Amino acid sequence: MQIGEVAERTGLSLRTIRYYEEVGLVVPSDRSQGGFRLYTEPDVARLKLIMRMKPLGFQLEEMRELLAIIDPTPGSPEFDDPAARLAAFSESAEQRCEELRAKLRIAEEFAATLRAHLGTTGSERTRNTTA
Repeated sequence: MQIGEVAERTGLSLRTIRYYEEVGLVVPSDRSQGGFRLYTEPDVARLKLIMRMKPLGFQLEEMRELLAIIDPTPGSPEFDDPAARLAAFSESAEQRCEELRAKLRIAEEFAATLRAHLGTTGSERTRNTTA
């Protein structure tokens, strides 16, 4: 499939997909005779994997290393103890998820505070217009 279809399926912009190619995270499996990038299902799956790493704040080098461990491609580096590295990434991901949950709880409390103020403001308006 061409890059436009991949963008549609993943929700990523063309620019982002091209950037991931530039930095070597996802390289199209082929090119058409006209030079268009051609992607396969595994390429799309790899992009979706990257999308899952992004909100956790993984840096490009971390993404590259993690992809080389869980979704190696030809030329991917090999690691002395990939299971240990994977365990470290897993622990980091769990910690980052907990940090996001904590931030979400704070954000939800703030949203609830705003809703409460809207309710108070609305009832005050009603009292002022009926008085």
